[in-house]
Order: sequence, then C-alpha cells, then structure tokens
Amino acid sequence: MTDYRRLPSIRALQALDAAARLGSFTRAAAELNVSQGAISRQIQAVEQIIGQPLFQRAGPNLTLTSAGREFASAGRQVLEQLAGAVAALNPEPVSRQITLSMLPSVAAKFLAPRLADFITTHPEIDLRVTASRAFVDFAGDGVDGAIRYGLGHWPDVDAHFLAGERVCPVCTPDYAMRLGLYAPGDVRRAVLLHNDIEQDWQAWFHAAGLETKPGTGPRLGDDTAMLQAALDGQGLALGRSMLVSDDIAAGRLVAPFTIWLPASFSYWFVTPRRLTGGRENPNLAAVREWTIRQFATSPGAGTTKNPAV
Repeated sequence: MTDYRRLPSIRALQALDAAARLGSFTRAAAELNVSQGAISRQIQAVEQIIGQPLFQRAGPNLTLTSAGREFASAGRQVLEQLAGAVAALNPEPVSRQITLSMLPSVAAKFLAPRLADFITTHPEIDLRVTASRAFVDFAGDGVDGAIRYGLGHWPDVDAHFLAGERVCPVCTPDYAMRLGLYAPGDVRRAVLLHNDIEQDWQAWFHAAGLETKPGTGPRLGDDTAMLQAALDGQGLALGRSMLVSDDIAAGRLVAPFTIWLPASFSYWFVTPRRLTGGRENPNLAAVREWTIRQFATSPGAGTTKNPAV
C-alpha cells in the first residue's frame, strides 16, 4: 500500500512546476500570487521528501538538477491529469466574451473591415479587441488570444500560423500619376514615408538596383499613421501586403512598381499553452478558425512562414 503521507502536496507541485518553467522563485511567486518565501518552503519540502536537491542556485539564476528535471516532469503530469479530471467532472461555464489583442495597425487595417463578416458568422460571440504594440499578459490583462507578428517562437503559448506577407511601395493613384512613378528610378521624385520595419527603403533600393541612398522623409512609428499619410497623398510608403491589400483592391492605393520584398516576420494566432486534457473555450476556437480563414483568403497573404530564416 502506498504511503500517501510521504507525497508532496499539490501546492508544492505547483510551486515546483512554476519555478521549473520560469527559472525563478520570484517569477513563480508572482504567477501563483504567493510570497517568494512560500515558494522556497514548498521546494524545500519536496527536496526533503526525495532526499535530493531540485535546483542548482547561482545567484538569482536557477537550474534544475537531473533529479529536479525528472521530478518536475512527473509532477507536471500529475497536475495535468488532475486538471483534466476536474474539467471533465466540473467544466467551467463557456464564456461568450472573447478578448483579442493585436497591433493597432492590424486592428485598423485588417480586422475592422472584416467585422461585419464575423458578426454574421458568429452572432453568439461577444468579441472584444484591444490594440497594443506590447505583448500581453494573458492572465493579468484578461486576454484570451492574440494576433502576433514575429517568428512564432514565444514561450508558454500555442502559436498557429496565419500568413506571411510582402512589402512594397504604395501611394494613391493620383500621386503616382502626378509624379510619373513608372520605373523604380522614378522613386527619387517622391517623398518617402519611413517606418521602423526591418524591410526599409534602403533594402528596397538595393533590391531595385538603385545605387543612390533613399532620401529623407517623415518617419511615422505606426503603420496606420504611415498608410493614412499615403492615403492622403502625402508620399510613398512601404506597405505590408496584409495591411494594404484592401486599399489596393478598392483602388485607394496602387503599387506602382513590381519589386516586392519578403517580410521577415509572419502573423500568428497565439493562445496560452493549455495543460494536457484542459478544455478549450469553443468560442475561442471558433474565433481562431475564423481568423485563420480570413488571413488565408486575403489577397495580401503569403505562404512562407519566415522568409528570412
């Protein structure tokens, strides 16, 4: 018969799991909303039970020992099994409200024009959108999912590929005609609108075979502001295809040159990593599937995940 009195408590397993994932007692304490001392005591209790140290400590840094890795893995399996059993026996009520975080430019230029389709397709879901350039804290900010722009390598999340994209100069049809923008060399006559993306005017000049350096021009840190300036006939902007495809299709913008640059980053639908057996909100799953379809059918979508890698 197993002597359950010699087994660590659930709180101790939670403390070990958090410290192992985060590599810090301080961050583990913040995640579990307890003191650092409480985490330390729980870890010590486990070490006393197994008779071996779980971590090697070098100043503020923690590294799992071989025994720590083995026991942390076993403890996580126990927590996952318990979470699955609880979810199966006492499922949480499904929330109608789903909150998504994304870049302001994605919210304004991609999502907003497609909201009517979402409302028609999923009238049962109360969709909320927060626009921010910062990575969200899913638990702390009350966010269910996010559309992120990057390489897809973020810790403790499930990332589903949405689309890659390309970058090219765009302006209004009137601006292109007025300045005679027909060949790449004509770009020297235009006011260049700058942004902070990696595929900048210098990269485009190089791809176009132009030996001169790009001229100076207004630098707008947000894609929405830069594209609005282009829509107002203020100059030529380097537009990301997912953000300008609707304006090009509607004739509000044109891409006067055929030279496009592959973007280094791609779009991903990101959710917190679930424990094995954990139950996903079906409304969140529906939002993700709808978002995947919208990106896949956009004329600005590219299929390559990370062209620069």
